[in-house]
Amino acid sequence: MHELGVVIEVIKTVESFAQQNGLTKIDTLVLQIGELSSMIPKYIEACYPAAVDGTLLQDTRLKIEILPGNAICKKCNKVFNLIKNNMVCPSCTSKDWEILCGREFMIKEIIAC
Repeated sequence: MHELGVVIEVIKTVESFAQQNGLTKIDTLVLQIGELSSMIPKYIEACYPAAVDGTLLQDTRLKIEILPGNAICKKCNKVFNLIKNNMVCPSCTSKDWEILCGREFMIKEIIAC
């Protein structure tokens, strides 16, 4: 489970940001995770409490937003969700596409008290 290592790095980044900006309490941490990223949201949620224990973030609420894994068909220019359409363009059934979004893993927002 590589998610734990990633969460620990996120915590370090947020703590550094908080220190640089004089924040002493954080209410909510919002992460954006793409459907096509290697991160599994339920694993992030599962390891989060243990990872933040004893840190500035130990009482924070974690919110995860899932970003769609969209692609554009190179034949008909239709934008579609890769997962919902089994990696095939729903308009022309082509498998020749380019990923537009969905690989992201970002800290979207740090909400202070």
